[in-house]
Amino acid sequence: MARYVALLRGINVGTAARISMPELRDIVSSLGYTGVRTHLQSGNVVFDSGKTLGAPAVTELESLIATRTGVSPRVVLVTADRFREIANENPLVDVADPARMVITFLDPMPDVAAIDRPSDTVLAPERLEIGRFALYQWLPDGVLKTKLPPRFAKQLGPAATARNLRTVSKVLAMLDED
Repeated sequence: MARYVALLRGINVGTAARISMPELRDIVSSLGYTGVRTHLQSGNVVFDSGKTLGAPAVTELESLIATRTGVSPRVVLVTADRFREIANENPLVDVADPARMVITFLDPMPDVAAIDRPSDTVLAPERLEIGRFALYQWLPDGVLKTKLPPRFAKQLGPAATARNLRTVSKVLAMLDED
């Protein structure tokens, strides 16, 4: 049995794109996945599957969510092992406030050499590190006041979603539950 994390992008932010977590759990369970659990209202789902999942499973999940809720979020699907690896490779783990430390999960991860990254001087006091499978950001002034230009996000592709370190820690704990 393989464990996965599905991260839905852009749901339950303000009054738009509302999906209840019981409904989301029901949708994921209806696809035959087991042990379905959610964390918070922002679309963090942990579940088990008896088969290896990839792009077709993401398409099926996105389609079913849209059909059942009228909301069309992008889904980033990560194996439990990859999720742990991304969390463990965090080069900014030393930051003081985990609520302002953000990991951006990408599917697929773009070619790192092709990413036009602003300099550390331009971003200061923010910090940005590009990892093998994710981006890591320290945002001392908060996400809404980031110095990253909007064009930066366009390089990351259509399926990118960020979670703060507190949420990542909670999802890690969910992965370890039986």
